[in-house]
Amino acid sequence: MRRYAFAGVCLTLAALFTALGFWQVDRRAWKLDLIDKVETRVHAAPSPLPPPSEWHGDLAYRRVRLTGRFLHDRETLVQAVTVHGPGWWVLTPLRLTDPALASRRATGHPLILVNRGFVPDTRREPAMRSAAQRDERVTITGLIRASEPGGAFLRSNDPAANRWFSRDVAAIARARDLDPIVPFFIDADAAPNPGGYPIGGLTVIAFRNNHLSYAITWFALALLSIGGAVMVFRARGRGR
Repeated sequence: MRRYAFAGVCLTLAALFTALGFWQVDRRAWKLDLIDKVETRVHAAPSPLPPPSEWHGDLAYRRVRLTGRFLHDRETLVQAVTVHGPGWWVLTPLRLTDPALASRRATGHPLILVNRGFVPDTRREPAMRSAAQRDERVTITGLIRASEPGGAFLRSNDPAANRWFSRDVAAIARARDLDPIVPFFIDADAAPNPGGYPIGGLTVIAFRNNHLSYAITWFALALLSIGGAVMVFRARGRGR
């Protein structure tokens, strides 16, 4: 009786491991499609900002070109670690001047947060990068990025103390009284800013794709489980 129970457990595990293996195969196909889609978007020619009716759709990493005026007095610094070391992202609201966008909003031209790039701690204060604080109409090219609500791992944003660990569009908009606000932000490209700071073009595009190795592991465990059941039945046939 114990042999039958053990064989049943082995076959049940084999079915479970096989299902997990096929799930990882499906995940791998989804991940490869995602990588291909993102690669296509980031290397495409920049397009205008999509209309508001599309703002809550799948726009991540779409390359866009915007024109407007920065509101430098409402910038937000978000802690960052980059290839240049630790420092800050400079997120500055851009008042869009596209008449087509304004015509869709009764409250006027919308604002969009632009991650202008990285600054080290020595350039944290705007006065240390005054050359880039231009009060004029500018055109920005960059990638659409989804908001990062809440904060970072084990570190929550603290708007009251002006401590930011993630680029949380809604929370920053509330703290800086930005309205109307576009629900995502833009990572500016590597076009140099006057004075050299902030440093743009630091978007990290990397997707882990270990699904094939995971699938092989699950299928191997399924085979081992089947092997265990076969051994039980063979032992029974030999009278052991």
